[in-house]
Amino acid sequence: MIEFQNISKYYQIGEEEVHALDHVNLHVSKGEFVSIIGPSGSGKSTLMNIIGCLDLADEGIYILDDIPINEYSERELSKIRNQKIGFIFQSFNLISDLTAEENVELPLIYQGIPAKERKNKVREVLEKVDIYSRKNHLPNQLSGGQQQRVAIARAMVTNPSLYLADEPTGNLDSKTGAQIMKLFQELHAKGNTILLITHDESIAKQSKRMIRIQDGKLEEVKK
Repeated sequence: MIEFQNISKYYQIGEEEVHALDHVNLHVSKGEFVSIIGPSGSGKSTLMNIIGCLDLADEGIYILDDIPINEYSERELSKIRNQKIGFIFQSFNLISDLTAEENVELPLIYQGIPAKERKNKVREVLEKVDIYSRKNHLPNQLSGGQQQRVAIARAMVTNPSLYLADEPTGNLDSKTGAQIMKLFQELHAKGNTILLITHDESIAKQSKRMIRIQDGKLEEVKK
């Protein structure tokens, strides 16, 4: 499903060229639950941005669902982000003046889904993450855990082929974080592909496969 072949990404900081990703090779099969673990500045965010088609590599080949990403136009990349990838961020990224229900509905509006079908899909995913009773609340009326449940529901509503989670428990207390990880385990049990990026080893160990990133290089971790 995901294949990196010698992927590199460089940034110029002053006179220094920083290798955020340095000839990275990676393979993630459909249905896997993989965690990428590493400290701040290790290249995690760059890796996530390229996997999520939010950024492009400077070198190498990225193949997603058997098609090299460099063959896609920006319009096609946008379609991939909207339909194939469910993004879940540490900061939730909910729109502050939209209710929980409206935040989850938004990707379906971009897809042109009819209103009645949108409502049914939104209700279904909000119920799955046990937040439907708060559907009319704005983000600032929800706890951190509730906001993350809404964010997960928003990712689920398009039935993506890949869930890409960046520090999804980073802003949560340990109890709430455990509840969110339980949701990821349930998604994985249903055959979904999950790639979770974290700095927390206790979180990473809950995946089926761990990969460490350091100085822009990847190393498989034996569990």
